[in-house]
Amino acid sequence: MDGFGVYGALGAFKPLNAHELSIGVPCVEVAEVQNRLRIIKKYVMLVVLSNLRSPDQPLATLPQLSPPPRTATADLFGDPIDSHPLWFKQSSFLNPNRTSPICEHFETLRSELQSHLSSLKHELVELIIRDYADFVNLSTKLVDVDAAVLRMRAPLVEIREKILGFRGGSLVSLQGGLKQRAEASAAREILELLIDTSLMLFRRLRKLIKELHSVPVDDSNGDLHTAEKAHLSNGVSTQHAEIGINLRETQSMLLERISSEMNRLKFYFAHAKNLPFIENMEKRIQNASSLLDTSLGHCFVDGLIHKDENALYNCLRAYAAVDNTRNAEEIFRSTVVAPLVQKVIPYSSSGAVSGPIGDELEEDFQQIKRLIAENCTFLLEISSTGLHVFSFLSNSILKEVLWAIQQGKPGAFSPGRPTEFLKNYKSSLSFLADLEGYCPSRSAVAKSQAEYVYVEFIKMWNIGVYFSLRFQEIAGSLDSALVGSGLTPIQKSDFEHGMTLKQSVTLLECLRSCWREDVLVISISDKFLRLTLQLVSRYANWVSAGLSARRTRNSGSNSPFEWALAAAPDDFVYIIHDLDHLAAEICGSYIEEVFEILNSCCTEELLDHVKHSILQGGTSLKDLIPFVIDSIIETLVEKSNEELKQLLGVFATYRMTKKPPPVRHSHYVSGVLRPLKVFLDGERAAKYLTADTKEKLTQGAAFKITDRYNEFAAGIVNTARKTETSLQRIRMGAQRRAGATSDVSDHNVSETDRICMQLFLDIQEYGRNLAVLGVEAAKIPAYRSLWQLVAPQDKQAEISLV
Repeated sequence: MDGFGVYGALGAFKPLNAHELSIGVPCVEVAEVQNRLRIIKKYVMLVVLSNLRSPDQPLATLPQLSPPPRTATADLFGDPIDSHPLWFKQSSFLNPNRTSPICEHFETLRSELQSHLSSLKHELVELIIRDYADFVNLSTKLVDVDAAVLRMRAPLVEIREKILGFRGGSLVSLQGGLKQRAEASAAREILELLIDTSLMLFRRLRKLIKELHSVPVDDSNGDLHTAEKAHLSNGVSTQHAEIGINLRETQSMLLERISSEMNRLKFYFAHAKNLPFIENMEKRIQNASSLLDTSLGHCFVDGLIHKDENALYNCLRAYAAVDNTRNAEEIFRSTVVAPLVQKVIPYSSSGAVSGPIGDELEEDFQQIKRLIAENCTFLLEISSTGLHVFSFLSNSILKEVLWAIQQGKPGAFSPGRPTEFLKNYKSSLSFLADLEGYCPSRSAVAKSQAEYVYVEFIKMWNIGVYFSLRFQEIAGSLDSALVGSGLTPIQKSDFEHGMTLKQSVTLLECLRSCWREDVLVISISDKFLRLTLQLVSRYANWVSAGLSARRTRNSGSNSPFEWALAAAPDDFVYIIHDLDHLAAEICGSYIEEVFEILNSCCTEELLDHVKHSILQGGTSLKDLIPFVIDSIIETLVEKSNEELKQLLGVFATYRMTKKPPPVRHSHYVSGVLRPLKVFLDGERAAKYLTADTKEKLTQGAAFKITDRYNEFAAGIVNTARKTETSLQRIRMGAQRRAGATSDVSDHNVSETDRICMQLFLDIQEYGRNLAVLGVEAAKIPAYRSLWQLVAPQDKQAEISLV
């Protein structure tokens, strides 16, 4: 029973005794049986191999139990490998992608498993019976396991703490020391390299400078003489002399070598600043650099004077090596460019002009271009062959030209005289374009344009002020024309513009002025485009505001819209004609002129935007024509109202009178459409109005006059009917009070009927007058309404003017 307690304490499965196995127990899964058997074997091995002792038995007297010998054909727990069935392949079950055909041998598999289960059970019983004493004593031998674990854990924890302590302290310190040693080693190597390099360079520099001093200088002739060859103290100079190289070339070659060594020296010293060694050598470096600059300057000037290309090329390479391009550019400016420019634009050091007075630069630039081509091209070509660090065009030529203009002709930059200013500005742009032609590539052009002198030269031409003056000039002339108190028709001699009003002619001239060659600056063409649109908008607002003031009767002593208030309908004919002509001009030939100017400097997309904006301006003018027509119609309707007021005479004629029914139309009818007919037959309308405009104007006036006619007639008829109804009611009341009976019906025509008869005759005549003007009366809703109001019952179905 103790063995069962041991298994219960260890959490293992309860063992099966022989009796239970013999009588049969509930069948369990094969895997579970194998697991239980494996656990039992493990505990058996633990008892056999651990050499455990009892509490009262010393360690030396423990029985030495050795495990049974293993064979090569046994597994981990002593089971023979060949004890497995033939169909059982353990590797197939361990393979994650197994495809064993188990289902095909299911019956065989089940019988084999049952047979294997039976053998396992017998083996388990035999194992328990054989080692039953060990199983019973297992619980007594496994005493104080937790204490043993703690005793084994203590040294392990101590070792871990020591390792962590070493890693946290000693290892970090070691790494820091290694890093410092590496940095110190690198710094020492760099310092040693700088010292060795500086000593080597100074030796080479001294040697080269000595060679430079040993070369004789002959300003009159650069060739070496035979006597001079004996005085050459070094092999390099002797070799140069023997092959016939002149003194300037020899000197320039030495200077180039010295510059190269000096550049290396400065490079190394720049990486070792604030070191005592470097500070002690600083003065020596400065002296060597000063000596190099002086010698290089003399050699460069001599080469410029004699136009020695080889010497100049070597000198430029030397200047580039020491990064002293500004000195070369300044020497070229003072030696070559300044005398040339002073011949064209003379000036003194004080800035006073010593030549003829004048601010025009076109002729001066032409002379300067010629002199540059004759005297400066040789150096520009040399500098373009791999020496792109120099910018002689900007820092030498353009700088001297700018200085000469500032000192000799300062008025050339003044935009106070716009015409002369623009002329000089365009000449300067042509001069800059000529200078850029010497650049070998686009990158060289961009580099030249980025120079400070180039930017300052462009800034001297104050284009913003120039545009402001042009803006005031152009916009001011249009404002002056629009501010007048009335419309100003032009003389017949000015009709080549196609306009009839001075205001319109001024607008067209201003629009064309924006794009004239002597006004436009292509670099600010966007501003001139905006001015163009502003001019069109200003004229459109002038017309629109005048029509609005005329409609609202907004008058005043100094009203800017007095022209609209005082204008007659014939005057608006001029406005209609000019608006139509301006819109056609702007949307036609004017856009073509602008496109021709901008085509060379704008993309297709940008030109589309320009076209759209100008077309929108022209359309805004054309959109004003209907409003002008409405204003004319309104004036004509007001004049017709004076004639329509005579309708009250019809009411008075038949009111409380015995006048017989009418037989002909009233005399006022012929005057209702007279203002419209007079306007259409006038000289201005016949000459300047198109057929389409006349049609719109006639139709609009006819509709509105008919509306007024209908309103007046309806008012009169309604008033007559109300009055007649009231009188009949009074008369019937009086008869009832008198007790009289009225059996005799009044066969006379009533007042209202006679008024309607008269109005009917009148509107028939009015309809015939409309037909004369080309207007069909039946298509006017107000006329149909008036016909239904006054026509007899038998004629209301159809409008007939006969």
